[in-house]
Formats: sequence, C-alpha cells, structure tokens
Amino acid sequence: MALRPRVVVIGAGIVGCAIADELTERGWTDLTVLDQGDLFTTGGSSSHAPGLVFQTTGCRTMTGFAEYTVAKYGALDLDGQPCFRPVGGLEVATTPERLADLERRHGWATASGVESRLVDPAECVALHPLLDPAKVLGGFHIPSDGLAAPVPAAEAQARRAIGRGAKFLARQKVVGVESAGGRVTGVTTETGSFRADIVLSCAGMWGPLLGALVDLTIPLVPMAHQYARTSPLPGLAEGTRPILRHQDADLYFREHGDRIGIGAYGHRPMPLPPHEIGAGEGMPSELAFTPADFEESWAAAVGLLPSLGEAKVEEGVNGLFSFTPDGMPLLGEHPELDGFWVAEAVWITHSAGVARAVAQWLVDGQPEADLHGCDLARFEPVQLAPDYVMARSCQSFAEVYDVVHPLQPMEEPRPLRTSPFYRRQTELGAYFLEAGGWERPHWYEANANLPEVGLVPERNDWAARYWSPIGGAEALVARQRVAMFDMTSLKRVEVTGPGALPFLQTMTTNQLDKKPGSVTYTLLLGEDGGVRSDLTVARLGAERFQVGVNGNIDIDWLRRHLPGDGAAQIHETTPGTCCIGLWGPLARAVLQPLSTTDFSHEAMGYFKTKQAYVGLVPVTAMRLSYVGELGWELYTSADLGRELWDTLWEAGQRHGIIAAGRDAFSSMRLEKGYRLWGTDVTAEHDPYEAGLGFAVRMDKGYFIGRDALGGRSEETVTRKLTCLTVDDPYSVVLGKEPVYSDGRPAGYVTSAAYGYTVGKNIAYAWLPAELSVPGRPLEIEYFGERIPAVVAREPLFDAGMTRIRSAA
Repeated sequence: MALRPRVVVIGAGIVGCAIADELTERGWTDLTVLDQGDLFTTGGSSSHAPGLVFQTTGCRTMTGFAEYTVAKYGALDLDGQPCFRPVGGLEVATTPERLADLERRHGWATASGVESRLVDPAECVALHPLLDPAKVLGGFHIPSDGLAAPVPAAEAQARRAIGRGAKFLARQKVVGVESAGGRVTGVTTETGSFRADIVLSCAGMWGPLLGALVDLTIPLVPMAHQYARTSPLPGLAEGTRPILRHQDADLYFREHGDRIGIGAYGHRPMPLPPHEIGAGEGMPSELAFTPADFEESWAAAVGLLPSLGEAKVEEGVNGLFSFTPDGMPLLGEHPELDGFWVAEAVWITHSAGVARAVAQWLVDGQPEADLHGCDLARFEPVQLAPDYVMARSCQSFAEVYDVVHPLQPMEEPRPLRTSPFYRRQTELGAYFLEAGGWERPHWYEANANLPEVGLVPERNDWAARYWSPIGGAEALVARQRVAMFDMTSLKRVEVTGPGALPFLQTMTTNQLDKKPGSVTYTLLLGEDGGVRSDLTVARLGAERFQVGVNGNIDIDWLRRHLPGDGAAQIHETTPGTCCIGLWGPLARAVLQPLSTTDFSHEAMGYFKTKQAYVGLVPVTAMRLSYVGELGWELYTSADLGRELWDTLWEAGQRHGIIAAGRDAFSSMRLEKGYRLWGTDVTAEHDPYEAGLGFAVRMDKGYFIGRDALGGRSEETVTRKLTCLTVDDPYSVVLGKEPVYSDGRPAGYVTSAAYGYTVGKNIAYAWLPAELSVPGRPLEIEYFGERIPAVVAREPLFDAGMTRIRSAA
C-alpha cells in the first residue's frame, strides 16, 4: 500500500465527514467521499437527528468519544453559525429507583472526568422552569452537554477536508466493491468507478447492504424512533434551558425556538430492513409518524411539563437510527478482505470521537482508546444470525433508558449455547446468566443447605440483584474441600505447524520455547506496548499449542499476523470441547484414584500439562488455577463431557465435592489478584502498570510491542492497577465507581466483589502511582455516598502460593 493511500469513504453523513476531516488532517489527502444522496442533507440519520449530546455512559470509551465530540464541535462553526451549543444536560428522576441511578451516573461521569453534579428538585426547576416541581425527586446536571447541529457540523468538517484535497461527490450509489488478491482495489457506483487502497463504509443504516457486497455481516438493525414537535408555547423562546431527559418515561426534550421537541423510546420496536429504506416519498430516513404509538409518551410529557397541555403535537416523524445487539458501534476491518473498513451504528453524540479513533487506527496502526467493545470482530458466529441480531437489537432499543444492572442478561434468544454439563447443572438447580451466548451457572440451588450459607453477610439491594449467598458458600467450600467449575465458555484455539512456535513467540511477551508439557501465561501487546489481551499457552507437542484467548478479537488479531507461507495454522476448538476446573485442597484426592497418570506435585508441577485418562475419558489436564487453589483444568471432547462430569462427581462425593458457579469464581480470583482482561486491563495499559510485568521477557527476542517497552518498568509507571479493600460488608461495589483521595477524584474501580474468604469487599482500581501505597486511606463513591477504603497489599489470599502449589 502506498505511503499515502487512496481512500474512498462511503457515506457523507456526520461520521463520514468527521473521518474525512480527521484523515486529511493526518496527511491522508487522496480521499474521496461518495454518497447516494445530496450533500450534505444526504437522507440518512444525520439529516434528521435532533443532535442531543449527553456524554455520560457506563463505558469510559463511549464517554471519551462524546467528550471529544463536544470539544471538537464546540470549536466548529459553519459560516459563523456554531455547530454546537453547550446548553447543558439535565436528567431528572421521578422515582426513587431512578434517583439512585442518577447517583450512579454521577459516579460514572466523575470516574471519566466529566464535570457534573447532583441537584435537588428546586435546582432542577431553576434549571428548567417548565418542570412540575411536584413530580421531580432530584436530578443530574452536566454543564458541558448540549446540542450539536448535525448537518452543519458535517459540512464544516467536509469543507476542512476539501481544503486539504479531499473530494465529495453526491448521487454516487455504490453497487460493487472491487478486489484482487484478498485486498480492495476500488468501488463501483451506478455511474462510474473509483480506485482505492482503503474503502471505509460509513453508510449507517445502509451498512448491511454495503457489507453484503463483500460477504461481511454488519449486525445492525435500522429502527424507527419517534420524534415530535409541539405547536408554539408562549414565552418559550425567552432564555435557554438545558436539554432534558425523563428516562422514567423513556423521553427526552429539546427546544426549537418557541416549540418543544420530544423524543420517545417507550413505544414498540419498529425495525425496518435496510433494503426497504427509502421506498416511500420524502427523506429516506424519515417514516410517517404513527400517532397511536405516541399517545402514552405525550401523556407522560404533559405530566412532567404541564405547560405542554396548552400545546399539541404539530408535526412528527418516525426517524430511523441504527441499533446493534449490544448497543455499541461497529468499527474495524473486514476479517478476510484487507482494506475494507467499517464505522457503523455511530450516533451524533460519539461521531467525532469515533472518527478520531478510526483515523488513528488507519494512520498509526492502532487507536489510543480501548476499542474492544466496539470492534467489529467481537461477535461470536452465532451472534451474527439474522434472528439473533434482530431480537437483541430490539431489546437494545427497548433498554435505551432502562436502569440496567451490570449482571443483567439479555433474555432472548435463550438458552442458545450450552455446555455438555447443562443437564446436570439444571438438575442441581443452576441459576444461569448469559455471556457470549453461553449459559453460565452463577450458583446452584442444590447448595442452599450448605452450613456456609449462614456465614455470608447480607448486602445492599442493588448488589443483591442476580446474586445469592449460596455463591459465597460455594467459594468457602471450594477453599475448604473441592468444587467443580464449568470453564467451557472460555475460548480456546489450537495453533499448529512447523511455524507455530516462532509465530507465537513473535506475537506474545513471555518465553514459550519450552519443552512439551509446559504451560505459560503471556500477553498480546499492540505496537505501543498496550495489553491487547492475556493468553494461556500450553505446549502439547513440538508443533501443537493450545491457546486460551479472551474472545474473537484475539483470534482475528492472531489470524491477521499468520505467516504467509502457511507454516502455522489456527483452529478454534471451543465448540467441540469442554472443560471442568477441579479446584480445592482435595482436588488431588478426587482426581488421582481415577487415573493411572501420576498427578503428584513431583510428577506434574504447577503450570504443567499432560494427556491422561480420567476413568474412561481422555483429557488434556493442565495444572492451572484461576481461583488460587490446588487443581486442574480438565479438557475433553464435547461428546465425552457428560461422562467426565459424572466420573468426577461420583468420585468426589466422599470428599464433599460441590458444583460451584461464577459468583464464587469471581470472588476467589479477586482474592488472588488475578486480572480480568477487558475489565481490569485493556490496550490502554502497559504490562508494568497492570502488574503483569512478570509475563514479559525482554531478553527472548523480538515480539510485537517490545520496542515500545524499552525503558519502562514497575518503577517508572505513573499509574497502577491497585487493590483496595472495604470493611463494610453491606456496601458491595460492582465496578466503574470513582475513587477519591483527600476529597478529590483520583481514579476509578474496575473489578469488584466480596471476598468471602478474606471477609472484605475487594475493589481493583486505577490510581496514580503515588497513591498506590498499602495502608493509604481512600474513598469510593457508591450511589452518591463516600465509602472508606484502603490500599491493600496483594494478593489478599495465599501470598506465598502454598495452596496452589500444594503437594498434599
């Protein structure tokens, strides 16, 4: 590819224009933007979007996108007219549950560095005098939120790109994408063709149609969203009120001069297939308003803003926006066609931030922000099924303004992916939550009578959702005796071939050139030294490795770097295999009588693997433990999974074996200080900051990211992932809360859980290095209150590793 590649952007909405601006600013000026509509009211979502920018979400990446959008559009104008007005944002609560959620949202904003404050009912009315003071219990005010002007913002950015050499062409509907040798070479429109080294689809709700041209599933659904404008209200034009959200009724409000605009999410989902968009007259992204769907929303709007009773709905549209199965954007490169990129399902709020990240990704090779939650490659194949995409996208629409608990699962379609142990787990009364399509037990009702249940402290109502004290009892029993954990859902691949070792050595940080039978914990880094993922690599043979990865993004990354000569191959084994984690002080007592293989400490030390038989079942046994106890991960083929479960279960009865779920697992891993990639650590952090420097061998030779780590160490870091403990057992934080030092925000919580063995709440948090000192007193904001916490020396449990290395 040329040093300054030819780029074709498909779509001149606000996302395409923002990306053109960001790319040309970085010197990629051989750029052409094509749109099937007119410039710059193209007919897509940007053409009718009301432009509200509320920055606060529970995702730091999305909040960062919104912050950049505010900053960029706030400094942008079109012919002297501003592209953003910082009128502020006000979210109000009319129920105690929503008021508590606003306190949580204030914590999110604080953790992300967005200035905000909680306000009482009187202040809410002072900010927005149309509110009925009798209805409001309190509010959440963000002064820097405001109103973007989508079409002017798009055109202003396009003009800057044009000034640097970019071209924008209207009435150019793309009908084909050309390629050769696995790489794009151009696009074809109804009237001509355009050569390209990179094609970037920013087609929004038409994205799935562009994806179909290159055999790429774009999992989004265009969904109609009601927006109405009232008749004039006397005196409304005087003064400036903040944009307003009434999430209890799925409503938002903004002003249009002397009228009020009302957006509603409380109606039924109204999906429209992409190929049907524009079938009628008028703007393609605007469907006819359906008054019956708005009746309930209008009543709720008048209830909150009584003066609306003097007005009526004068006009409205059912405007189309893109929704995805998890509510996040779709960013990244085609897994099998180099040079074809997508930036879809991006709302106005995040448009400039996404554009900057995509531009960095293209020009610099990777973005500064952690994009794993937005990566196109994040979905499992089953999650790309049309019925799945439709069902989950409709639920995403319905939950836009819902109070969603961190553990709350999607409801349909379920159950979808089940391990071979599912029937046995159901018989034991497993309580399942879902992740990646997998049904995962969190605790078992069969353990309700364990005496340890009485030792588990109560917790506050929020933390008690999707939780049972049974999970705590399971953790205590696993520490005392032995437990079986279903680890099937953890993703794994085999890397094979004569080039497997050199390939993995190049990709990862630790030394893998060990004898077969070794297991190694290692990291994937980006070129900047950020931790893209952590892996567990077992060398099963000279040319065969089993690699535990964190998801499809890892597989996509590895596949993109495979040697071109075919000397190494990757094959995912997760669907055809299963795994039981057999962990606890009595694990060896259960396992050894079932096998002729010697499982003694001398014969099979920690981080070693063997092929063995457990009863009649051939297994790959790995002496690993993510919970900090003696034990093994036992892998076998899916057809023999039930037999493996039954064999271990029967043999374990005399030792008091139990099945244990994810709640016990999560608590135990935090007691040991084990990091969870994607939550505790992302590509924004380097190994030394994250406490993972032990997995880096700078002397092993070249690996991706090695050069960036030069001169870095645990001693040079300015921030650290830090263990905090909270004595109050009732206030169990769950993650994303802000951390305070001397009354000022200083960091944020990543993972958190109650440590049933250590008897304390545990919270890992990112903090400035100078605060990461054992004994340092801090505070965690939890639903508006400051909870005392203290920096603790880690790990909290079994610092000498005697249990995990036990020879007993």
